[in-house]
Parts: sequence; structure tokens; C-alpha cells
Amino acid sequence: MHTSRLLLRSGPALAAAATLASGLAGPAAAASGISVSTSGSTVSVVTSACSAINGSWGRAALLTSRQANFAQGRQVSLAGTSVSQTAAWPKVSPGTYTVVVVCSSGSTAGTRSVVVPSHAAPATSPTDSAAPKRGMMGDLGGAARDYGPLTLGVGASLVGTGVIATGWLLRRRSKPYRL
Repeated sequence: MHTSRLLLRSGPALAAAATLASGLAGPAAAASGISVSTSGSTVSVVTSACSAINGSWGRAALLTSRQANFAQGRQVSLAGTSVSQTAAWPKVSPGTYTVVVVCSSGSTAGTRSVVVPSHAAPATSPTDSAAPKRGMMGDLGGAARDYGPLTLGVGASLVGTGVIATGWLLRRRSKPYRL
């Protein structure tokens, strides 16, 4: 009885939370009709919203923050099939861009922002070794330093002392007349 009353009271809140979570979890790009991705310095867009008119699917433009409309951006023609159409821009500088896809019918398939990450990592020569000699030390906070047996022994003794002190304190609290 108590459980059913609790479920009745919390049911609307759970339904609202589930609706909100499913709305947030769904891909936002699908709502706009386009999907934008980056791979290195290449930006690509995929859509299925356009249809061919006179052999053309439409055009896509890559706009910087200083460019206000479709005509000012780097434009490329869409290529593909009736299932999906794609466009790509190679050698894009790092920064934030807006991708706009306009079908050959004149309708906008979607608009999406994309961030091209900077590639500040220096190039290494084939003789350089970027990997640690002992490999990756996973689950240690990314640490690649060995502290040695003395440090590990001191740490283990501190943990052991803490466990013994906790046990002694709990035993003393349960029976205050004992030492």
C-alpha cells in the first residue's frame, strides 16, 4: 500500500524526467536534418533531406563567425544518392564554424555549429619515442612515475594504521567500559 502510494505520487515526476532525458539524449543534428562531424582538419556534413532537381542535390556552406549569410561561406556541392547526401571541406583552420545546407529546391535542410580543434601537438620524428618505456599506467591518474618500495611501504602502513584505529574506535564505542 505504501509503495503504491509512493509510485502514484512520484509517477508524474518520473514521466517528466524520462521525457526530458529522452529529449536531451536524442541527437540534436537529426532534429535539424543534418549531421556534422570533424576528422582532423576536415569538416563533413551528411543529410537525407534533399532531393535531386536537374541533377543537383544542393549546396553546403561553411561559415566563420564573421560571415553572416550563406553566400559568404566556403560553398561546396552536395553529392550522394536519394538516401544520403554529403559534402566536405578539407584543410579547415581551427575555430568555431556554422554549417548550412540548402537543397536545390531552395529549402534549408539544416544549420549546425561545429568546432574544429587545434592541432598544437608538435610533430615527432620517427626516432623520437613519445611512449613511456614501461607503457601506460592505467587507473593511476595518468601517472607514469614509479615511487619505489619505500613510498609504497609508508603508504601501506598509513592505510593499515587507519584501519586498525577505526576498528579500535568502533569497538570502544560499542563497549565504553573496555579499553
